[in-house]
Amino acid sequence: MPSQLSLVPPPAPRRPAAPALVVVAHGSRDPRALSTVSALLDRIRALRPDVPVHLGHIELNAPLLPDTLAALGDTEAVLVPLLLSRGYHVKQDIPEMAAASRARTHLAAPLGPHPLLVDALQARLLEAGWGATPRGGSAVVLAAAGSRDPDAKTDTARTAHLLAARLGVPVLPAYASAATPTVETAVRTLLARGRHKIALASYFTAPGRFATECTQEAPWIAAAPLGTHPSMAQLVLHRYEEALAQAAFRELASA
Repeated sequence: MPSQLSLVPPPAPRRPAAPALVVVAHGSRDPRALSTVSALLDRIRALRPDVPVHLGHIELNAPLLPDTLAALGDTEAVLVPLLLSRGYHVKQDIPEMAAASRARTHLAAPLGPHPLLVDALQARLLEAGWGATPRGGSAVVLAAAGSRDPDAKTDTARTAHLLAARLGVPVLPAYASAATPTVETAVRTLLARGRHKIALASYFTAPGRFATECTQEAPWIAAAPLGTHPSMAQLVLHRYEEALAQAAFRELASA
């Protein structure tokens, strides 16, 4: 007869720990930005409690990204930029900080363009008073931070195109700095085209100086920044998984 010990099932193999997710925010002097980003990280943790989630800033706020990476040691980590397009931070700053650290890092794509961002933009417009059915003569200005990098402008224009298709009205991108047109110029352009109900969609991840300045130029309603909308948390996790899948593919291809 088998002994009592032989009836005990062997312990299940331990699953490897999930790589850390480091959300890379720009940083802002506006205290609302840090509180918004922190609340977004809480949403991400609630969706994926198995994933260690950390925050690192490029500038202006602690913790700075180099300090976050230093605390991780040689841990495997995926860096997801909380940025909406390609540009200098995505192409230079974040890769350089990652390369200078001991952490085994994978760099994810910026959040935009992506349909989940359009979900969040539409929801914020509805919250601000945009009707479910487009009004005659209505249009939207998609206000973004701006960048000298032409890829950033291409990405923002793509989001504007996706939002226009979703809403059924013209959507013009505009910028707070470093690119044209400005919000004021975009509003004048739409008015000249006979669009008299012009809403502003705030293409910012959190409140801050640029978002506030753009809102002040809105001739009608102005939507809030994307902030903690559920689609933002889902998109951060999508970029995390996407980066891991690409890293696994590269590893197989080089084997």
